[in-house]
Amino acid sequence: MKKILLILLSLLVFNTAYAVNDLSFIYINGSNNNDEKMKSWYENGVHKLHPVLRKKIMKNSAIKKYYSTLGGLNIKEEPIIFFWGDKSKNDLNYVKNQLDLSKAISSSGAFFARKLIAGYLHDAIWVQKSHNMLPLLDELNTKVKQEAKAGDDVVLYGYSAGTFVTYQYMFNKFRYLNVEKLYEELGNDNEMLEFIKRNPKKNTCISALSYEYAGLGTISSAGHIIVNPNKEQLKKNYLKLDEMTELACAPEGKVKGVVNFASPLVLFYSDIADNNYEFNYYNKLMIKYILENGIFFMTVNFREDPLGFPISRNLTVKDIENRLELKIENPNGVIYDNSSVWSKRFFAVAHTSYWSARRTFSNAIVKSFVNGYKFQYDEKYQKKVLKQNKKKSEL
Repeated sequence: MKKILLILLSLLVFNTAYAVNDLSFIYINGSNNNDEKMKSWYENGVHKLHPVLRKKIMKNSAIKKYYSTLGGLNIKEEPIIFFWGDKSKNDLNYVKNQLDLSKAISSSGAFFARKLIAGYLHDAIWVQKSHNMLPLLDELNTKVKQEAKAGDDVVLYGYSAGTFVTYQYMFNKFRYLNVEKLYEELGNDNEMLEFIKRNPKKNTCISALSYEYAGLGTISSAGHIIVNPNKEQLKKNYLKLDEMTELACAPEGKVKGVVNFASPLVLFYSDIADNNYEFNYYNKLMIKYILENGIFFMTVNFREDPLGFPISRNLTVKDIENRLELKIENPNGVIYDNSSVWSKRFFAVAHTSYWSARRTFSNAIVKSFVNGYKFQYDEKYQKKVLKQNKKKSEL
């Protein structure tokens, strides 16, 4: 039990040392937030939510008990908003202009449906395109680095289509790639592999490999790494990899967690379930990195939210190891889904109710912190939950 408390404490304090860093919450917007009215709606919602969430986390009796010996938890009073909705505005205006052309030849019902679909889905589709997403990730990383430079840690909160940004940030910016092991997996260039072994480098991230940074290669839409074919240039670029890693990747140890809410991530990224999709290999390494580096990745959805998809059923570390077919060394992170939060809101408005139901939502986040870690590392609690789940599945 003592070990469980120490692990839980390290998560909830978001710190592994006795000196407590300030903690910044960065909130990332979702779809349909691209005009001034919706931008204000989102920003006002965050400013209403943040003080309640901050207070709930810092005053929770269980959390307080665990972190009190470390001197306290300092969540910054002001939220940080990373807003990307305005960047899709020009493209959406083009769609709306084309939509207006169809008004004269469409039934009113079809026109209304098209307008609704365009308004809600355009941004979610726009942000997934690589030429739109990758610059956003660099901008977000700049903001994370600014907080890290000031000595602060960071938690990312992704709302709705903002969950695509948090997922891609972890995938592209976390340092889970060992280049030597990567080239062993590629298995097509023994000369380059020997060169890498003679010149070892630190672990790096997907972004650092790209032509915008180290120029070692790029990832195709099919999930394959396409290596720079110029062998001499490849070797020259490789020697600068550590420098490019610092430029391109998330600052090591500063992103303490990711909380996704109102999340349609599974709906839009269902291809990661395809075993033939090579991105799966890197996703496995990313999950291993999260669990081995004390990071939490939580999904919190209202049960009434029609766009709040569970990311998966909750799995033990052993189950995750079996599914990944990878050994997880000294796990102390947590991946946890809580998509059964009762908001007491009508389903048609539940997706936009996380601000108005902020106390319920904040309580759910605190509960997810505590129960997520207990589920992963408290054997007694884990058995109790698994037994309950088994009984429900038999009904």
